[in-house]
Amino acid sequence: MIVTTALRWACCLIVVVIRGLNGLDNGLALTPPMGWLAWQRYRCITDCETYPDDCVNEQLFMRAADLLVSEGYADLGYNYVIVDDCWLAKNRSADGKLEADKKRFPSGIKALSDYVSNREYGLKFGLYEDWGTKTCAGYPGVLGHEELDAKTFAEWDVDYVKLDGCYSNVRHMDKGYPEFGRHLNNTGRPMVYSCSWPAYQEEKGMLIDYASMAKHCNLWRNYDDIDDSWESMIKIADYFAQKQEFWAQYAGPGHWNDPDMLLIGNFGLTYDQSKTQMAIWAVLAAPLLMSNKLSEVQPQFKDILQNKEVIKVNQDNLGIQGTRVFRDKGIDIWTRKIEPFSDGYYSYAVAFVSRRVDGAPYPYNITLEDLGLKNPNGYSITNLYGKEKYPTPCIYKPNDPVKVRVIPSGVVFLRMNIDDSNQLCKDNSRSQFFK
Repeated sequence: MIVTTALRWACCLIVVVIRGLNGLDNGLALTPPMGWLAWQRYRCITDCETYPDDCVNEQLFMRAADLLVSEGYADLGYNYVIVDDCWLAKNRSADGKLEADKKRFPSGIKALSDYVSNREYGLKFGLYEDWGTKTCAGYPGVLGHEELDAKTFAEWDVDYVKLDGCYSNVRHMDKGYPEFGRHLNNTGRPMVYSCSWPAYQEEKGMLIDYASMAKHCNLWRNYDDIDDSWESMIKIADYFAQKQEFWAQYAGPGHWNDPDMLLIGNFGLTYDQSKTQMAIWAVLAAPLLMSNKLSEVQPQFKDILQNKEVIKVNQDNLGIQGTRVFRDKGIDIWTRKIEPFSDGYYSYAVAFVSRRVDGAPYPYNITLEDLGLKNPNGYSITNLYGKEKYPTPCIYKPNDPVKVRVIPSGVVFLRMNIDDSNQLCKDNSRSQFFK
């Protein structure tokens, strides 16, 4: 046992050393990051007198930290509190350092970081900057100050850096983003590194080096900013599906494709549409970064965000990004390989998403084999959004049909675990998974 453990540690050490020579070496984000990010809900509101509850200031992020803990989000893994754009002063200090806006962040970023990270449940602090001369909102960027700014983030005990790409040369991002990542590494402080360069190069039609991305970044934004609407959310999901054969291969423990923030609890998504976003993001192994007003999230939306079984799919240790595998009769089918895995067969998460507009729940049938599930011993099935909290009492074989009824713009989200029991479903002709 001692020899085995020693060999295991030696192998791990070799992997870490090799990774450190080639790219990011922080050992972080082994599952998709979870937390809360300000931008989608709060944007760049800086008029604190007119909008005291919605202003981008230190109190906003202190409240968010408090609510992640008191409302139970932190217990489920939502542990990053991330400051987005508009926290900065308009100019650097006399010695060239970044500074927070003194009126809205009078205590300074280090004090805010200390407040967030000292919470009882191990919250972590994230901060936004831009690989350009200015941030997207016009505040100082890191370009020309990369090493100094990385050291400053480390001094402030930052745990997560989101680096945007406004006011920069997109042709130089392939070198600039990895260079900044090396500066983060050199500080000796582990910081999750969220890159944005594919989102900017994608819109220019450039060939993006995703192999380098996966080597140098923990996660990266691939596409447009999400807006608070079903149209925006489903457009991003469709684009991920179009690119999935290329993009999915680069996702895995420590490096993730990022379709942007969760809208759940805001204005734009209905209850069923919110369940759909959560399901698709779970299948995509996407970061779960809420951007909402935590104090006003209604109970039914909170239940979606805190669905332990859906979070478990998202955080699956295999880290395999799922894909959209079939479109039929207005139903999109998304699947993801998950644990448990045995004898060459995976378990699966399967989301049936309705794109129909006929205003009624739609019945849809398909066999497990046609979904790609071929374990001869069969599968037990759990409805992750259903009233049933336990797997089906019998198992489905590959040639058995699965029957669902899906609400318009809604989802039926099933977990199908490999099963070696002998309790076959004698007659599932009437069984049906709904909502």
